[in-house]
Amino acid sequence: MREVDKQITTLPRAKIAAGALENSLAIIAGSIEEAVEISNRYAPEHLILCFDGAEKYLDLVTSAGSIFHGTRAPEPFGDYASGPNHVLPTGRNARAYSGLGVETFQKTITCQSATSEGLAALGPSVVTLARGEELEAHARAVTVRLGVPNP
Repeated sequence: MREVDKQITTLPRAKIAAGALENSLAIIAGSIEEAVEISNRYAPEHLILCFDGAEKYLDLVTSAGSIFHGTRAPEPFGDYASGPNHVLPTGRNARAYSGLGVETFQKTITCQSATSEGLAALGPSVVTLARGEELEAHARAVTVRLGVPNP
């Protein structure tokens, strides 16, 4: 917090930065694991793990737009040089979404097939779900393949 106070006084846009900090808070965690748990709930756009050995904690992170780890990886690297991108989920949306990347603009087509055993194993559950949604044609698409007489 001392470093934030020191930096804020010398920034060219200090007033804007101070305004942003008015809507922030500092949380003191009892351990790195607890800090990561808190961060996962918050789902930050940028997560900065600025300490030696930070890579050991990467597997614990489940919700962040982009992670900067180690003492030599400042957040602006991601904005301007290191590759990922500058379009990341904000407003806790990192809980469900990733940042934009090349794959965002690629078309994906899913393919599915089933064996006779797979049809027999999944079919009855699919029929139950389809009928629960009152989608009888969906149910019959399965029962016909199962050889079950339809009403």
